Amino acid sequence: MRELSVQIIKQTIADLILKAQHFLPDDIKSAIIQAIHDEPNQSAKEILRILLENADISEKKVFPLCQDTGMVFVYLEIGQEIYFTRGLLKDAIYSGVELGYKEGYLRKSIVADPIKRVNTKNNLPPIIFTDIVAGDRIKITVVPKGFGAENQSGLKMMTPSATKEDIINFIVNGVIASGSKGCPPAIIGVGIGGSFDYSANISKRALLLPINECNSDPFYADMEKEILTRINESDIGPMGVGGKTTALGVRIITYPTHIAGLPVAYNYCCHSLRHASIEL
Repeated sequence: MRELSVQIIKQTIADLILKAQHFLPDDIKSAIIQAIHDEPNQSAKEILRILLENADISEKKVFPLCQDTGMVFVYLEIGQEIYFTRGLLKDAIYSGVELGYKEGYLRKSIVADPIKRVNTKNNLPPIIFTDIVAGDRIKITVVPKGFGAENQSGLKMMTPSATKEDIINFIVNGVIASGSKGCPPAIIGVGIGGSFDYSANISKRALLLPINECNSDPFYADMEKEILTRINESDIGPMGVGGKTTALGVRIITYPTHIAGLPVAYNYCCHSLRHASIEL
């Protein structure tokens, strides 16, 4: 059994938040560079160039990648041979989020009640997901997600008779209907299966898969490609100026489901897909 102080978790969470807010992942950068090369629309090409310039400025820690510094999602893969000491793990995560937003002078965007709308003034609480895995390590992934993009996500409880085309149409039509509201170019995470809530969960997890890799199952790899192609045929383009780069990538995760169900969710994210991970 390995002991690990939660005080380490606190500082780690704060550090990951600052990293995620200022450093665009390399796979997203590469996708934007490729899109600039492939994009025939000059206005769209210029928008994509500005996105790279914005990322360069952010890396110098002048400003965060986006003014919407997001709601924090924390993913934990906890080895069952770890014993946490010096406090509660949940408290350490909360303290780490608060510290990260304070140290980074980041916008606090969370309201304590969804209808009364009073700001918590510390960006708490985060949303925490945990998986118990083998070993004595813990992997922490922090995802600050802005809601301009989050608001363009969708979920549908389809019936088992729904076809592959039905699923593709639901996702493509939903993304296209959003127009420029989610700040394209987008990355689309898709969750198929599980339950009402779990399909949404895995759709967000799908966003964290490398954008330059396709699904290991050829059936779903073809779906990813078709969804991406059809979205990019919409001519919405980066920030709605037109062009063929409405989305940079589509990733699908599936999960077993009930014989009577076929939940499908898609999670929309702008190009600023901020996340950072570490294993302790």
